[in-house]
Amino acid sequence: MSGAQARVGVGTRFVYDGDAVEVIEMMATSAGNEVVLRDGHGQVRRLALNELLFSDRATLIPEHPGPTASDVEQIASVVLGQLRQEELQAVRHRAEHVREVLTGYRSGTTEIAHAGEPRPEYAPGEPLTSKYAAKAAELGVGTRSVRRWVALFREHGEAGLAPRKGLARTSAAWADDRWVETALEVMVEHTSHSRPSRTLVIERTHARVIARFGPAVVKQPSRATAFRILAELEKRHPLFRLSTKRNSDIAERPDGPYGKLRPTRPGEYLLMDTTRLDVFAFDPLTLKWVQAELTVAMDWYSRCVCGIRLTPVSTKAMDVSAVLFECFRPRPAGTDWPKYAVWPEHGIPRTVLVDVDAAAGPGLASPPLVPETLVVDHGKVYVSEHLTSVCQRMGISVQPARLRTGRDKGPVERFFRTLREGLLEALPGYKGPDVHSRGENAEGEAFFFLDELEAMVREWTATVYHCRPHSGLVDPGLPGLRMSPAQMFEHGIARAGYIEVPRDPDLAFEFLPTKWRTVQHYGVEIDRRRYRGAGLPNPGISSPHRGPVKNGWPFQVDPDDVTRIYFRAPDTRVWHTLVWEHAPSLQMPLSEDALAFARRLAAAKYRYPDDRLAVADLLERWNLGLGTTLTERRMALRTSREQVGLDLPESGAATCSSLGSVRRALGQAEVPAGADAEPVAEAGDDDAPDLDDLTPEEDFYADALEDV
Repeated sequence: MSGAQARVGVGTRFVYDGDAVEVIEMMATSAGNEVVLRDGHGQVRRLALNELLFSDRATLIPEHPGPTASDVEQIASVVLGQLRQEELQAVRHRAEHVREVLTGYRSGTTEIAHAGEPRPEYAPGEPLTSKYAAKAAELGVGTRSVRRWVALFREHGEAGLAPRKGLARTSAAWADDRWVETALEVMVEHTSHSRPSRTLVIERTHARVIARFGPAVVKQPSRATAFRILAELEKRHPLFRLSTKRNSDIAERPDGPYGKLRPTRPGEYLLMDTTRLDVFAFDPLTLKWVQAELTVAMDWYSRCVCGIRLTPVSTKAMDVSAVLFECFRPRPAGTDWPKYAVWPEHGIPRTVLVDVDAAAGPGLASPPLVPETLVVDHGKVYVSEHLTSVCQRMGISVQPARLRTGRDKGPVERFFRTLREGLLEALPGYKGPDVHSRGENAEGEAFFFLDELEAMVREWTATVYHCRPHSGLVDPGLPGLRMSPAQMFEHGIARAGYIEVPRDPDLAFEFLPTKWRTVQHYGVEIDRRRYRGAGLPNPGISSPHRGPVKNGWPFQVDPDDVTRIYFRAPDTRVWHTLVWEHAPSLQMPLSEDALAFARRLAAAKYRYPDDRLAVADLLERWNLGLGTTLTERRMALRTSREQVGLDLPESGAATCSSLGSVRRALGQAEVPAGADAEPVAEAGDDDAPDLDDLTPEEDFYADALEDV
């Protein structure tokens, strides 16, 4: 059997830099072994032996044949790996007979000889010719077959005894390559168009082949063969089996190997994205069912969701800034959340605290983080001037993802699917991920208000998502360990030794949009709202700013709470809060959209409306719309029917009743925080004690609004 070794010495030939050279001398020096080479032109050079053996510039010319990497034969593991179990057993059995012919033992050695070995006819010292004849008589084959087995075994080992199998050839391999490439070209052209039939692709391929190569030049496959070829090409370029959108996504995959950012600690990369939820909600302002959009910020390393915001219909740049603001200053946790879902107020996990009791308190809903890099898409709200300027001020790099490449933000896209499958599909008003999955009257089941739906998403994220192991959270040192986002956050702190946190809480005001206004004797007026408070400059003082308003001062305004604005004194650089003059009559924040809606209602109802009347009517409307019992909710649905003419039938209670926010929204009994309670039974209309005697729906709605 020829070996893989080759002798290197005087007379050995190499190809070095394209020239044939020969070793004429070898020497040992203090720096290592060296050789002297001579090429065909008589030129001599001296090289290190390592350079000659391991450099890509040199290639050995062996004197005798032997195995090389360019051999057409497959390696033994590939040959044996293609055999079925019964074929592999037959090869092993035949190899035992060959070893018995060569050594006298089926195992090939005396150390593990079987009983009765060696047999007399195969004893060592017997001539091979007699052994061939004895083995042929034993197996019932010819002597030439035994000789061939021995020769193959000596050259290739057990792999040489395996049955020869050629490479599998598909229908595309048997057909003309020109026809196959043309068919693939036609399939690629239909990627962005409506899905064609296979027959149309075959006909266009036939016509294009004739026009390109001429008639009767390329052999046209039969219809059945053409269908099989398209089925094989479907694996390379999907067109017929999946949806058109999915086929487009697959076609946009990169041709080269995949790569992605590798976060090494919490806060290094923050993913932000917005999606429209597959569930209808109820707007307490307009008493209409609306579609909700969810904006989240996720730490890539730990998959912890650091910011959540639910908005109706469309998301604004201010909403994105509010989510980023929540990463700086997280919201407090719910009062009925279990202890394992609550973060301490400083955001460090309780398991790494020395004094656990010192962290007792309401806690936070998520850990505070200052991201180093923000990964977003190319939406207008993410590349707005306000967001980019704030990130520049905070030292946050903004890295846009590639166009129409959702996998650049894969973890957050996967979170949206997990949210849909883990929570949303169990809620009333769920409409499915597409039009084919939508129910007959999904909007008629919209039984949760927007604020309630956001509370449910927050609680589910904290109590379920953050505490459930994820298959994508793996430590390379412990590949079999699956960790939850909360555990991965702890692991990141232990691994990096630190996290980035806000250095000044007042930096959060810089996330708010700026309005330029002059200071009058009565205060500051923004959109017909007047604000007063300490720290406001005297009207006679000229503004040092050169803003868009002459002698104007900058004020930070929160569109979700217009009851107050914020002003930073230019001399002390201290932030001051200015309060709206009608704020004392409110017990809750008031957004710009809510105030604009209240003004429209007041203008239609009063001859001389003002903000006081508008706010009073809005509060009266909210007292109806924000009801928590089944009776109040049915009254809200009834009012919406009268005002907008929507036919919204009554809906039963939610089936997803394990969250505290869901139980509160449905008026069910509260479960103590931290208790492992069984799921609360569904509460239907028949369970309401004040509806036992009211069976017809018309009788109930007849007097439902008398006391309102």
